[in-house]
Amino acid sequence: MCGIVGYVGDRDASSTLVNALKKLEYRGYDSVGISCLKEGNIETRKTKGRIRDLETFIEGNPFEEDYSCGIGHTRWATHGEPNDVNSHPHGNARISLVHNGIIENHSIIRKQMVEAGYTFYSETDTEVIVKLLDYRISQGDDINHALRYLIHNLEGSYALGVIFSDAPRKIYALRKESPLIVGVGSGENFISSDITAILKYTKSYYDIEEGEIAVISDNEIEILDIDEFAPIERELVTVDWEEDVAEKQGYQHFMLKEIMEQPSVFRRAIKGRISNSKVTFENEGIEDDFFTNIKRVHIVGCGSAYNSGLIMKRTIEKWCRIPVIADIASEFRYNDPILNDDDLVIIISQSGETADSLSALKLAKKRGIRTLAIVNVIGSSIAKLADKVILMQAQIEISVASTKAYFAQLVVGYLVAFKLVDIMGKWNEEYQNLFNEFLTVGDKVKKVLDDISVYQYIASEFYTSSNLFYIGRGLDYYMSLEASLKLKEISYIHCEAYPSGELKHGTISLIEEGTPVFVLASQKNVLEKTVSNAFEVKARGAKVLFISTYDDEMFKDGDYTILVETIHDDLSSMLMVLPIQLIAYFVSSLRGCDIDKPRNLAKSVTVE
Repeated sequence: MCGIVGYVGDRDASSTLVNALKKLEYRGYDSVGISCLKEGNIETRKTKGRIRDLETFIEGNPFEEDYSCGIGHTRWATHGEPNDVNSHPHGNARISLVHNGIIENHSIIRKQMVEAGYTFYSETDTEVIVKLLDYRISQGDDINHALRYLIHNLEGSYALGVIFSDAPRKIYALRKESPLIVGVGSGENFISSDITAILKYTKSYYDIEEGEIAVISDNEIEILDIDEFAPIERELVTVDWEEDVAEKQGYQHFMLKEIMEQPSVFRRAIKGRISNSKVTFENEGIEDDFFTNIKRVHIVGCGSAYNSGLIMKRTIEKWCRIPVIADIASEFRYNDPILNDDDLVIIISQSGETADSLSALKLAKKRGIRTLAIVNVIGSSIAKLADKVILMQAQIEISVASTKAYFAQLVVGYLVAFKLVDIMGKWNEEYQNLFNEFLTVGDKVKKVLDDISVYQYIASEFYTSSNLFYIGRGLDYYMSLEASLKLKEISYIHCEAYPSGELKHGTISLIEEGTPVFVLASQKNVLEKTVSNAFEVKARGAKVLFISTYDDEMFKDGDYTILVETIHDDLSSMLMVLPIQLIAYFVSSLRGCDIDKPRNLAKSVTVE
């Protein structure tokens, strides 16, 4: 969940590391720090707070020398509260390192190191790595052997960037489960948690696999196996992203920029996946045989990915008439799921590094079940492990609260559902017409986003609320879950989502005078029942907002109504998501919240 970066070259290391960390701050922003190395000397500057606090600290405490090699870290706290001491890098005169992950056997190692005479100064699990490395080197190990010892003895997850005082102008990197890449420049090289941090300098990188040690200098990159430290050949990966995809481009926040990008996200998500007016994944190397003889589907994700999986579940069940189970990833493997040979397990993860989702995928693979990953990062751990991969094509999403990636998950989910309809021999004129309407979604999304003033108005009416409810039925209930998550994670308003028919079974007791209840109403077959439930809460003092794809007289007695573009009920989620995203954004803006970096959260959850 933390962000790691390293640099070696001819540039000023301090400013280069700080600039790169700014692009990683979405991964964590409790504390931040850098260490720089030159001719046997390591200097460290770190502080509680954000990167701007580090910049202020460095201005008041400048580095004593000019450095061109170093490592940096922005933290999301796991062990130990956010403070100066617990911030990274950790080290001593010989070693400095940055760490993303959790060392599960840290207490055992800590006890061993205390018995060996070491003193600990922080509450972190990371400090045990420093002591263990230092101990192995003091016992005669060279750097490679000491790092190999780490690989064999650390339990849990980690991505490590390490510098040593007696290895000038070199950075050592290794990983297990947590992401880490080696960026390839000209006369300079990098390590980074992801490519976004170093797009300003390079678009090319090498992946580091588990059980490998990468040794990076300005003009050389060695990737070594841990058995004989033999060099490993690795294919160079080059992305076609421009640096400005990680910039706000005139928007006040990344979240609004990413909401407004969703029409182009739709176009990218379907590009190359339509042939003869049907869905094909052959460009991804997925033949039709992969989807044959599926009797049941499991969809696994966390947060917004799980919410998108619920939409996918409902759609596949309705269209294909096979059972679909949607599971929260952190619960999946601990529930000892029943998996059969003719099942398909679909893992949804924006980053492709979500720890719980990766664990669920490993369980499915261990059981011999076919697996499909829907991710946004091609070289991610989940993408590498799954049998087949479908990229979301959302490009970089910087804001912690997911918008365009969630939308992309919906689009890809519908593509998979259409594919299964075709494979199962259910494709007919009705589905062809439905598919043709699906292809118009991008244009309809653009129309909704052409005028966002109504959402600013609605936000101005409700931003002072302390409690709020979203309700709906069917697909609208599943969208209510995402609406509730989006609002509370960035505005800090307590918000709950309920099936509208469930309110009478206890929850309606929470309704009092002025309580906002937002009603999603895009499903014609339950529209009357949904409206009836809305007026039950209105009769008890609630302020009711209807959001619908239908212009219906039934809404006239509500307090507010938002109408979006008309579309088939089964496809409505791709339009209904837009109002809930924009309302959350403008409410949070009026409340003065840090929209792109909400408190206590991080973009990529790489710990369980």
